Amino acid sequence: MSVFTGSCVALAPPFAHNGVNYDSLKNLIEFQISQGTDAILVCGTTGEPSTMTKDEKSSVIRFSVEQIAKRVPVIAGTGGNNTSAVIESSKEAEALGADALLIVTPYYNKTTQKGLICHYTAIAEAVNLPIIIYNVPSRTGLNMTPATLNELSKVKNIVGMKEASGNISQVVEMARLCENSIDLYSGNDDMVIPILSVGGKGVISVAANIVPRDVHDMVVKFLNADIEGGKKLQFKLNPLIKALFLEVNPIPVKAALNLMGFNMGSPRLPLVDISESNLNILKENVIEYGLEIK
Repeated sequence: MSVFTGSCVALAPPFAHNGVNYDSLKNLIEFQISQGTDAILVCGTTGEPSTMTKDEKSSVIRFSVEQIAKRVPVIAGTGGNNTSAVIESSKEAEALGADALLIVTPYYNKTTQKGLICHYTAIAEAVNLPIIIYNVPSRTGLNMTPATLNELSKVKNIVGMKEASGNISQVVEMARLCENSIDLYSGNDDMVIPILSVGGKGVISVAANIVPRDVHDMVVKFLNADIEGGKKLQFKLNPLIKALFLEVNPIPVKAALNLMGFNMGSPRLPLVDISESNLNILKENVIEYGLEIK
């Protein structure tokens, strides 16, 4: 039940004053597919689902499924800290035609490692779609251990892990314990090559919003034994990646997309537009990378 190999973009959402800007969303999707993106994630962290209504999230998933039309897999972010609500959202995403689910570990109320096993098992038993776990302790305050992931890898439709702990030692242990039983994806754009080197299958990427071809090529080159080519693209990307995290994601990447001519609007409160000083640094990096500003 592998979902994808390569680069999945964690798509940023274009907002208008009255809701989601679907014309811009269509343009973003077509840009991604034309540039070789291997899968598209909607309503992930970069997609600002925490400030979208239930109807908006459903509408974005439905629209994306219809627009993408099976050209690449559509992954829907349905995570939360209420297991019954996650089950409901996951069932709805399945009914809307999503190909897979990305489910973040519970945040704020958090849980124990046993609780994580129970949480994900309950969700997996309620749907038929493949599930990618998302481990991002910097946002959730909760880390999934390699031993817990190993237990969850035995559940038939838990097939992947987006690992964004930034702890390469932990990732290596996950790879060791779960070799051939779960697909590992980098959740940090600046650590793609290290994770591929221990058996990772790709990345779920923020940077791919603006440089989808290079993120795709970085993974493909490495997996096709062009180690040097993959490494060079990682090195090329890292200064731009650093600029994309000058402020909390997705503030900078939405600003970068606006600079490139995509009509993204502003983030929703409590997120705000990027500061003027950081916008200048971001703009310098975007131009230096060779991207066109409109």
